[in-house]
Amino acid sequence: MKKIILLASILLSVCSTINVIAQQRLTPDVMKRLFPASVISPEYNKDGTITFRFSAPKAEKVELNCQMFAGNKTMQKDEKGIWQVTVTPEMADIYPYCFIVDGTQVTDPNNFYIFPNENFKNSLVDVKGAEQSVQDIKDVPHGRIQYRYYHSDVYGFDRPMCVYTPAGYDPNGTTEYPVLYLIHGMTDTYETWFKVGKVNVILDNLIAEGAAKKMIIVMPYANAYPEMQNRKMNVQQDVLATDNVTKEIIEEIIPFVESNYKVLTDADNRAIAGFSLGGRQTLAAGLSNPDKFHWVCAFAPAIFGPEIEKSFSDLYAAPTELNNQLKLLWLSCGKSDFLFNSSTQLDKILSDKSIKHNTLFSEGSHTWMNCRKYINEVSQRLFK
Repeated sequence: MKKIILLASILLSVCSTINVIAQQRLTPDVMKRLFPASVISPEYNKDGTITFRFSAPKAEKVELNCQMFAGNKTMQKDEKGIWQVTVTPEMADIYPYCFIVDGTQVTDPNNFYIFPNENFKNSLVDVKGAEQSVQDIKDVPHGRIQYRYYHSDVYGFDRPMCVYTPAGYDPNGTTEYPVLYLIHGMTDTYETWFKVGKVNVILDNLIAEGAAKKMIIVMPYANAYPEMQNRKMNVQQDVLATDNVTKEIIEEIIPFVESNYKVLTDADNRAIAGFSLGGRQTLAAGLSNPDKFHWVCAFAPAIFGPEIEKSFSDLYAAPTELNNQLKLLWLSCGKSDFLFNSSTQLDKILSDKSIKHNTLFSEGSHTWMNCRKYINEVSQRLFK
């Protein structure tokens, strides 16, 4: 009995600590109180600067790579072998960063805020502004993120997805909701749109303001490469990027969602959107199936030159059909994005074919900072 009481006491203490961490921003004072011997990184200083630290006594060179600035920042090592550098952010936002340790890219081991990606290893630093932004958690009703799994006959194994349901969603109720199928970029995962894109927080805030309709957002894993490599399956990646993703969405993901959630099942209440490779997949699935999706939104889509015309001749529906059925065809891209030229080319082809569409060409490059901007804009237009 004494052992049980002792174990219960330990668990209560751990839960209390976790609760403190969950409710407080990890300021230096909080970190020092909870973990007095830990390396604090990133440290949000009172003057607005941010200090990054990394313990590597035997390393010869450590640099900070962060999307808030160009190039790498050289870090300095102290007598304890802790490398550090302090930077001044120009703008409030959420930025990916990593350390380059003797040429090897690593995440920040002292930061639990990780960028989900199959390839590069980044952490995230959340720079707050004087006023709350649409991607900041506010005192509003919050929706939920669920992890779900379904069996894919396209690939022959079980596949994951994340699903956002808005505040007030009742799986046993009678209210049905429109659905946005939201696709990540190359090497991202089914978690990236909510962990980095903050789509759940953005929708919570917009819905509370009355700026967006309540909707369910389905975030599939639009990449089977790692799993297929683990299973030693040999399938052409360019086929996977378009044909198989469309097939999986239409034949497996949509039926799974419509069987397990309270959703509206007509094309007027079904949208698809995606970033980069996900933007390419969005165009392939959406423009070839305007009877399934009446809202198609591509963010910096990875579709190039001759492919665009070929897609219109071999894959996409006819312009008259797109104009008659689509309620919104949206194209966004940053002016410094390496896909900007192809995006403006797509814009021109759409205009030449008299296909109705909207564009937002913003500042910035191929980043999730722009993705948050685009999903904020688009979600206010969907299903209205």
